[in-house]
Amino acid sequence: MQRAIDGFHQDEVGDWVAELRCGHGQHVRHRPPFWVCDWVTSPEGRASRIGHPLDCVLCERFELPAGFTAYKRTPTFEATSIPAGLTTTHSTKPGVWGVINVIEGRLRYVVESPLARELTLAPGEPGIVVPEVVHRVAPLGEVQFYVEFHRAPSA
Repeated sequence: MQRAIDGFHQDEVGDWVAELRCGHGQHVRHRPPFWVCDWVTSPEGRASRIGHPLDCVLCERFELPAGFTAYKRTPTFEATSIPAGLTTTHSTKPGVWGVINVIEGRLRYVVESPLARELTLAPGEPGIVVPEVVHRVAPLGEVQFYVEFHRAPSA
């Protein structure tokens, strides 16, 4: 999945890491002939790549970025009290991840393209909501669940 570059930092051995809008990091190395990224070797080159997309395999695997913390939680919803906004396609803002926690019953979690998949969530099997990815939920009988929203600690 393509994610925009928001900035750069160096890791513990001096390699450059692109900071992606989703909160993940992606190494960008200039080591010809296998990795040709000569733009990463200068401040001007790195600055020219801000906003450019990179593939984020961690988003494709629905992995919450390390260090992200919960900052908000919805009320507990039941099959009859789910807001219409959750049962129709919607997405979270850039940098905001969600964790759907089912307390009781089962919930269908449908994720649209580009990460298209359909999951059945149950207690102990949370659903990870990737920022800006369109999704929706539907009750499978009686259900109780809530959503926690996570973001970077500095956000």
